[in-house]
Amino acid sequence: MKKIALFFLVIVIIIVGMSYLYLNYKITYNETKKENLQFESYYEKEIYGAELTTIINKAIDSNEYNEVLKDKKGKYIDNGKNSINIEIKMLDNEKTYNMETFYGGGMDKFVQYYNEIKFKCTKLEYHKETKKVKYLLFEQVTE
Repeated sequence: MKKIALFFLVIVIIIVGMSYLYLNYKITYNETKKENLQFESYYEKEIYGAELTTIINKAIDSNEYNEVLKDKKGKYIDNGKNSINIEIKMLDNEKTYNMETFYGGGMDKFVQYYNEIKFKCTKLEYHKETKKVKYLLFEQVTE
């Protein structure tokens, strides 16, 4: 009788353990999917500068929330898990700028000059470990 009770107890513990692991996986998967969706929806789409400002602010907020470290120049360092980097390629001078450049100079100035200018997200990369969005490249479409 004790062997049967012990056997069922072991089975219940295994089932509870597997259920716990599965639920944690699903929660992590759904959170990742939700976080990615707010950036993936812009891939291969044209948007105005004002909307790009919103995307940059989301990325900065996400990096701050996740306590992503910065280098000496104030640029967020890729941590391989949940850091997000955005670069903007401008037609004016064919240079590519980090989001921190515009954010540091004031997003209100960016909106002032590029509000009606269109940008297109041409590149999207993910972290290998977590499958979260890692990098976005926006290119200026109109001048």
